[in-house]
Amino acid sequence: MKEGYYMRESVEMKEPKKKFFSSTEDAGSGKSLDEVNGSIVVPQDAGFWRTLMTYTGPGILIAVGYMDPGNWITSIAGGAQFKYSLLSVVLISSLIAMLLQSMAAKLGIVTGKDLAQLTREQTNKPVGFALWVITEFAIMATDVAEIIGSGIALELLFKIPLVFGILITSADVLILLLLMQLGFRKIEAIVATLVAVILMVFSYEVFLSGPNMPELFAGYIPSTSIVTDKSMLYLALGIVGATVMPHDLFLGSSISQTRRVDRKDHKSVAKAIKFSTIDSNIQLSLAFIVNSLLLVLGAALFFGTDSSVGRFVDLFNALQDSHIVGAIASPVLSMLFAVALLSSGQSSTITGTLSGQIIMEGFIHLRMPLWAQRLITRLLSVTPVLIFAIYYHGNEAKIEGLLTASQVFLSIALPFAIIPLVMFTSNKKLMGEFVNHAWVKYAAWFATVVLVTLNIYLILQTVGLMK
Repeated sequence: MKEGYYMRESVEMKEPKKKFFSSTEDAGSGKSLDEVNGSIVVPQDAGFWRTLMTYTGPGILIAVGYMDPGNWITSIAGGAQFKYSLLSVVLISSLIAMLLQSMAAKLGIVTGKDLAQLTREQTNKPVGFALWVITEFAIMATDVAEIIGSGIALELLFKIPLVFGILITSADVLILLLLMQLGFRKIEAIVATLVAVILMVFSYEVFLSGPNMPELFAGYIPSTSIVTDKSMLYLALGIVGATVMPHDLFLGSSISQTRRVDRKDHKSVAKAIKFSTIDSNIQLSLAFIVNSLLLVLGAALFFGTDSSVGRFVDLFNALQDSHIVGAIASPVLSMLFAVALLSSGQSSTITGTLSGQIIMEGFIHLRMPLWAQRLITRLLSVTPVLIFAIYYHGNEAKIEGLLTASQVFLSIALPFAIIPLVMFTSNKKLMGEFVNHAWVKYAAWFATVVLVTLNIYLILQTVGLMK
């Protein structure tokens, strides 16, 4: 029985050579991320740990979106201004992310289609195109944070002028093309290495900063002051708004299909959902730890000081200034921060590339070589950053102002990903016996309403502050 299944899979994977652009009909009937879909064989009779190792990987690609450069400033500023009080917000945001990402993985495993494909199927052509435009801009907005973070990191580490650093980030398409040739497991391993660098750097810096541990753990208990203090509420909304990324929901529904699953076998599907959820929750727990470390670092080093920590360069300079961070100040700490920033930008770049391919193929049924798709989306993202960099003569403060605009657009795009996800996974005709349990459905809708409401409020507040 198993032999016949694998023979059938191997026949399905033999496809004719693709044209530069595939037809609408061909693309619409294709698999999500066709070149890696079902490419990883899952052991049938292995034990728990061996099976978990096989399913481990997609979660780390998802987790990258929750610790990208766009989140850094908000988390560190939260600690610098309100010490450990906003750790509870980081915890709640992470729990919501775990719920939504597990639903995205389940959607892909059960249906064999990603969120973009299913959304397109449920809409007409004009609506599908409009949704693609919105989501594509969300990918570009994510790219902006990655480009700025990577460009500034290159400037801090190697003294490369910011304009040239931004241009260098455009060449990452070549890196990704090489990684895709090596296999999806290699991509997962490389991203995991970059995330490990981020985790180790901030763990070390927090250890040196000597945080107050009782106050730290108390920060995970929600406080009424978060709601009553307007400035604290605004920053809390920023943390929540920057946590759940719309592109991650599309990505999660697709890369959960990289493991080979027999969808006609109930046990096989149930096992895939179980282990994909475990993987996702473990990796998102790492993202939660990283975001907590960022906030704790801000609290331990900058709370009660008059220093400005609103920009990456401010943080870099502060870490080597003994008047701000005390005796632990060192150029090494600054360099480690820059290394972590570069790792974050590059790991986010990989996941952004995959998300762009999923969205383009799913919404408008347009397939093109990965290098062409990546080059187009990257150039579209680099252009506004490059214009700002040239116009403001490489002024980091002005360029980092683009981060605010990018986060606002991500907030606008979020409902167009999260609402369809909850609807589809709560649809019994679509999901069958794997439809959301009642408590999951109600919790997901509650989280959706909260996230959308908070994002709308954040947008209004941001626009108001920008005037």
